[in-house]
Amino acid sequence: MTKIELEGVYKIVKGVSVIHDISMTITSGQVTGLRGVNGSGKTMLMRLIAGLILPTKGTIKIDGKVLGKDISFPESIGILLENPAFLNRYSGFQNLRMLASIRNNIGDAQINHALHTVGLDAISSQKKYKKYSLGMKQRLGIAGAIMEQPEIVILDEPTNSLDANGVEQVKHIVRHEKERGAVVILACHDTDILDELADEIHYLENGAVIQTTGRGHQA
Repeated sequence: MTKIELEGVYKIVKGVSVIHDISMTITSGQVTGLRGVNGSGKTMLMRLIAGLILPTKGTIKIDGKVLGKDISFPESIGILLENPAFLNRYSGFQNLRMLASIRNNIGDAQINHALHTVGLDAISSQKKYKKYSLGMKQRLGIAGAIMEQPEIVILDEPTNSLDANGVEQVKHIVRHEKERGAVVILACHDTDILDELADEIHYLENGAVIQTTGRGHQA
């Protein structure tokens, strides 16, 4: 079982506390939702959990290992941040193959399965990334986050630029990742989606968690 523990986490940027005294525990097999307006700290918190930046104060532990001390990054993670960036001159498939080569844990079959899961068919996956629509780019980013079946899946606004069918696919993916036992952290402007999918929801305002609802919490 994967466990993420945040203890008194702060992030100060240019003298401003953009993440303020956040403590929470997130375990595998649940969907943890983050809700808040733009600039409330959702993306910053996700970047901290992913090890992309380090806290100014406090600790983040992955299965007891302190990020930035015992480990640099979570050992098994897939992440979608807003506006995923891939290389324009390569196809969607080639971009994912290069991404997969970092850990070298999966082959072409798993990459193709992820592409199929997000609704990118064989023809679409062979197109140059520069020819992708915004929706296709978003789908590719989601495929990159799930293709290695990581223990931690972080999805920041995964339904951006998607049509109704794409939104339903995202819901299916989130449920599947939960069922296979992953830690799923989900930020979404669509409050109905969070209410439908999340086991608990942390409400952020000015970098602080002001309320938590869901399992073990009262609204």
